[in-house]
Amino acid sequence: MSLAISVGAAGAQGSGAGAPVESAEGTQALPLVSLGRIERLANFPSKWVDARHVDVWVPEGYSADKRYQVLYMHDGQMLFDASRTWNQQAWDVHLSVARLVAAGRIPQTLIVGIWNNGKYRHSEYFPQKYLALMPAPQRERLITERLLNKPQSDAYLRFLVEELKPVIDAKYTTRPEPASTFLMGSSMGGLISVYAMNEYPQVFGGAAGLSTHWVGISKPNAAIPLAAFNYLRTHLASPETHRLYQDHGTTELDALYAPYQVMVNELARERGYVDGLNFETRVFEGSGHNENAWAARLDIPLEFLLRRP
Repeated sequence: MSLAISVGAAGAQGSGAGAPVESAEGTQALPLVSLGRIERLANFPSKWVDARHVDVWVPEGYSADKRYQVLYMHDGQMLFDASRTWNQQAWDVHLSVARLVAAGRIPQTLIVGIWNNGKYRHSEYFPQKYLALMPAPQRERLITERLLNKPQSDAYLRFLVEELKPVIDAKYTTRPEPASTFLMGSSMGGLISVYAMNEYPQVFGGAAGLSTHWVGISKPNAAIPLAAFNYLRTHLASPETHRLYQDHGTTELDALYAPYQVMVNELARERGYVDGLNFETRVFEGSGHNENAWAARLDIPLEFLLRRP
């Protein structure tokens, strides 16, 4: 596979307010970072889903003589540089990772930021196996109105596992085993992160969902969360070999999440997940649904997910 690679290094960061999604048709400039460098796998090709950019953050002092954990993150165009995002907000995830590594709280880690697919973001991130567990009227309406008649999360995961991960493991000196391979996302990105861990437990050793969008749409409902609960009851990855992090705020869209997250938490505990050991769940009072909110608490899920066993 031949890939175009662009590289970017130091630059300024910004902040702002707005919604948490940017389409892949948006800003094309390479993110500017003040630590490490960004290497872009431009228009990464796939037989499963549409091509998109993949931005890889490589830490300062990267050496082929070392082995690195890998954190795969969704909505990749929103991770590194607020001056390049549509809403002038970013996770600044590289700064949190670098800070935790320097403090000896997590091992060296690469960040793989996978751009979302614009109008097909929802259809790639909504867990496909939930659909069969929904009543027919709600299922058909969701497929038509939100998934644009193209459910494709299973195809997106095949792209991630069969196409992207092998390239990352070949290009960089990674620790390719599941105990060193993790997923993280927010909102719909949280849904697909947990789903990926459960569908490919032999590939991913942990997942973090910040403001995980268990409602599936923009208003409270029973059909989607109930389908998610029934899926998790039988598919949640083994707590003996996996870690799961969940959180939400209490304002903006996050104000919807509390009752659904409580049920997910109980399902995880019934499966054998133990708070503080392989499971962490948090509520952040007054926090909303945006990159600034996620950046403010990012050290907590990163340390939980990426710390040494």
